[in-house]
Amino acid sequence: MEKSKTCSFFGHRNVETTEELKQKVKQTVEYLITQCQVSTFLFGSRSNFNTLCHLVVSELKEEYPHVKRIAYTCKSETCILESERKKWKKLYSLFQNEKVPFLCVEKEIEHETKYTAGKGAYVERNYAMIDDSDYCVFYYKENYQPKPRKYSKRNLTDYQPKSGTALAFHYATKKQKDIINLSKY
Repeated sequence: MEKSKTCSFFGHRNVETTEELKQKVKQTVEYLITQCQVSTFLFGSRSNFNTLCHLVVSELKEEYPHVKRIAYTCKSETCILESERKKWKKLYSLFQNEKVPFLCVEKEIEHETKYTAGKGAYVERNYAMIDDSDYCVFYYKENYQPKPRKYSKRNLTDYQPKSGTALAFHYATKKQKDIINLSKY
């Protein structure tokens, strides 16, 4: 029997989650499960694309119960294990006076620099996810640029931050991972 494989997801923070994109993600994930022996899916956070991919994998888990969802977290990010989700969702919803969704996973992996890395902790987390993956599914557009940001609250000048998705895409390319870029289809 062939060894099961792993896939991670990366996409720009603001991606329009159309029905067409959802279908592309579903077809891709189903192909990875049925044709490529992928049974473990790795998730980070901070993007609409990541949330969409998690939703699709969770829906397909009904049909493919052997599939595992693993969250890689970095500073100020929290995921809830499936076994604890209902309890925390109820508590936070009561506290917030509104429904609070949580990313449901079977396991959480905290990156080794979770509490020591600075603002770029997610970049190191993404690299770890890529290192642990056989396949990387991206929603990456070369011309995408994040919104300009202030250097600090007191500094009036802006700077153009680098795209975390671009950094991850170039790293995955360098590491010769099997890359599927859904922005191209």
